[in-house]
Amino acid sequence: MKGSPPASDRRLILCIAIGQLIGWGTLFSAFPLFGAPMEAELGWTRTEFNAGLTLALLVSGLAAVPAGRWVDRRGGRWLLTLGAWGGAALLVAWSQVSALPAYWAIWAAMGLAQATALWSPAMAVVVAQARDPVRAITGITFITGFTATLFIPLTALLIERLGWRDALLALAGLQAIPGLLALGLLPPDRPRTEVRGGSGFDLGRAMRRPAFLGLAGALAAHAFIGVGLGAHAIPLLRERGLAEASIIVLVSLHGPFQVAARLALFALGRRVTMRGVGRLASLLAPVAMLALGLAPPEFAWLLLYVLGWAMADGLMTIVRAAGVAEILGREGYGAITGALTAVTVLPRTLAPVLIALISEGAGGYGPVPWLLAGIGAVGAGCFAMAAAQRNR
Repeated sequence: MKGSPPASDRRLILCIAIGQLIGWGTLFSAFPLFGAPMEAELGWTRTEFNAGLTLALLVSGLAAVPAGRWVDRRGGRWLLTLGAWGGAALLVAWSQVSALPAYWAIWAAMGLAQATALWSPAMAVVVAQARDPVRAITGITFITGFTATLFIPLTALLIERLGWRDALLALAGLQAIPGLLALGLLPPDRPRTEVRGGSGFDLGRAMRRPAFLGLAGALAAHAFIGVGLGAHAIPLLRERGLAEASIIVLVSLHGPFQVAARLALFALGRRVTMRGVGRLASLLAPVAMLALGLAPPEFAWLLLYVLGWAMADGLMTIVRAAGVAEILGREGYGAITGALTAVTVLPRTLAPVLIALISEGAGGYGPVPWLLAGIGAVGAGCFAMAAAQRNR
């Protein structure tokens, strides 16, 4: 894994990396920052607000397998383009919302945009088109690792200067860019019925394999932790009594720490396998949650939690893409990754609302880190089971 990526992969890396950076920043990472101003203006509860993200995650999970099959059989250029532009239109609609049912409807539709514009279909495109998929995915994650670092402070600044409604309009303008990139830089879609997603591939059989079941359990645990923290890390840290500037710094450091872990992986090259990387990442997650639970409300101690979780999340993102191909093979990759996303629907949809309910019932976020640590430990065991299986 030395030297630069093949010239044929550089355009693909640029297109997907920038598109995913903006897409995750506008359609996911920015979400929790809108909770406080919307609740203050509209009188909604934290649970009602987070139910929007829950609906989106549910719909995106249900749409994941059809989206993956589409990329396997037809390519992903138009899927990524229309998904990105659909997300931009929904951000505009969100900026005009005043009624709770309309807000929930917009976020249910946002699930379709996420399923067609974000990680799984994008990685299926990379696996199908890149000469060196693992290297291409690693290169993409170097850029996407800065999503929170860029979009958390940017969104906070936009809300402060423009108000939450106009901030959403600004994000919508940015979200139009990934669609332009996909349309301009990806090759034209062509039917590919004879390849991985074709008639010879049996998704049901693939899903019954122990390796698939282990990966599904590990990714479900990781998704619960990641989505739960994505929605609640900021209010959780606020509850600890940290200054707002310290909270923004802690959350924003997630990206650089992710990239540092990926650079270490890049330097190790072929001396490590995705199985080994996944074992490490899945073990780091519960350790980081224990650090969150035990740390006193001081910046330096909470930095240990951020470091551990960012390393786990950064490495597992690569495993989620390249590790699936190593453990389960590349045949029907889009459909398989779609199925893995669908399997994680329940934990992903439960996480924001369940954590909100726990925090409201307990009068604070005290029990949450311990819940996340237990779920992370289960995920580590599941990945160990998957990694022990031989690809056949």
